[in-house]
Amino acid sequence: MSACRASLLLQRCVWLGLAVLGVAGEGPCTQLIASGNPEYPPYLWRDPLDENRLIGANAKLMARLSDEIGIPILVKYAGPWGRVQEETRAGRVDLIAGAFFTLPRLDYMDYFQPAITRTRTVIWSQQGRKIHYTKWRDLVGHRGLTVINNSFGEAFDRYAEKHLKIEKVARLESALRMLSINRGDYVIYEEEPGKAFAARLNLKGLVAAQVPVSQEDLFLTFSHNSRCNTGALRGKIARAMHKLAQENVIEALLKEGIQQWRAQED
Repeated sequence: MSACRASLLLQRCVWLGLAVLGVAGEGPCTQLIASGNPEYPPYLWRDPLDENRLIGANAKLMARLSDEIGIPILVKYAGPWGRVQEETRAGRVDLIAGAFFTLPRLDYMDYFQPAITRTRTVIWSQQGRKIHYTKWRDLVGHRGLTVINNSFGEAFDRYAEKHLKIEKVARLESALRMLSINRGDYVIYEEEPGKAFAARLNLKGLVAAQVPVSQEDLFLTFSHNSRCNTGALRGKIARAMHKLAQENVIEALLKEGIQQWRAQED
């Protein structure tokens, strides 16, 4: 055997050995970190008693999922919605407990079927300056507000990028307050969280258009860079999500989430 060939063979063996050691060193997945949009009641919001923790219907769903797969799931606050997505891209957050489907997000996370639930995105405006919304082009020429890195479905996102002027802010609370002082003509956001925050902030005169901008499925996702993301665990989670969907678990949890949010207002 030539010296060159022997050197190449030795190099391949070293790389193979390092790969095997790397896999063995990772060990089993003992805990999953889940997060999500922290301004998303009744699905998710920060626990007023422990602001490092998220509570709500989707947090309860993660507890049920944990029971099904036999792995603890910690549902934690990882920052605003934009930061949560960056943490997931990096693999520091394993699961997002509630994300819409977009093609760019496929670059860094897997989506589980079936969806957690289906949501309505609506246009919020002031009663005295109400926008008579029935179709997307009704928004042309108006100043919009929403939250950074939010998506309202692939089709609307493409339309908005080409035709609409929408300012993006860090938090839903900021967007709603800006609307209330005429720093925007409308806020585009999901119906239930918008309704919950408007009540919490005691903002009078905010109205939601009857016709939704979009109706999108909300999914559980898994970071490509999570050390726990293996074919075996993906299969286990997928089977568990199917089981929970068949049992209509999320419907009961949403009712509990609404009651939990309202109880905090009292």
